[in-house]
Amino acid sequence: MKTRFILNPRSGRAARALPALRTFAAQNRAELVLTERPRHATDLAARALDDRCDLIVAVGGDGTMNEVATALIDTPATLGLVPCGSGDGLGRHLGIHGPVAHALRILKMGTPRLIDTGLADGHPFFTAAGLGFEAHIAEKFNTLTSRGFLRYLTTSATAFARWQPERFTITTADARHEITAFTLAVANSDQYGNNALIAPGARADDALLDLTAIPRPTFTNSASLLARLFHGSIDRHRGVLHLRAPRFTVERPAPGPLHTDGELHSAGRIVEFALRPASLRIMAPA
Repeated sequence: MKTRFILNPRSGRAARALPALRTFAAQNRAELVLTERPRHATDLAARALDDRCDLIVAVGGDGTMNEVATALIDTPATLGLVPCGSGDGLGRHLGIHGPVAHALRILKMGTPRLIDTGLADGHPFFTAAGLGFEAHIAEKFNTLTSRGFLRYLTTSATAFARWQPERFTITTADARHEITAFTLAVANSDQYGNNALIAPGARADDALLDLTAIPRPTFTNSASLLARLFHGSIDRHRGVLHLRAPRFTVERPAPGPLHTDGELHSAGRIVEFALRPASLRIMAPA
């Protein structure tokens, strides 16, 4: 199996894992290349496809995973993951998260598995996309030179008091919902990352997207919302809207930010979310 690793050296854990990955690549006759700029991983993955690589491995955080996977949709190549970021939603969902050695064992002994992928305003996503507060935080987080879960929490806490809920109209093939929400997520897996389960029960291969709209956290509901987010029952909290469908149209009062797997984009007042079933092959635990 012709294999190429695409490593993002800006990810601290990936940079620290580089010697072990170089050894593994040499032992298994694989190639390893480094990204040099934003979106470079997509170009490198496309080049690996041109070179007839069978297994193309993303080494880095959710952004690196997104860039590599974007090039592999609807191709015969298999995506491999060596998660080295702060969230790692897709890796955790599929059982790939953990030490680098665990991910490398899966590359050698795992099984290719077909999963769904999502589109948000035309941008591919594989874990989750979103509007509202979470897109605002992605905008803030992407400007930081030092990242990680703690930095994400402190950035969120600083912006929390100033963010105002928005009115969303959500349309599916069967229904129309109007809701005022603090944040709105559309997920392909069950979580954002760090075991924050924004879409309990979701699966990456069920041919459905999960939409979860969260009301504004208050003094009385904040603790229970946070507990349910990590307990896997956020969908049962009062005021939370949880829907499953292959397509959503979301209208909001004005254009604004959109995130896909934490990557930031500008989007219009109306945002389309769509599913592409069984469109990505990924190496998963056997």
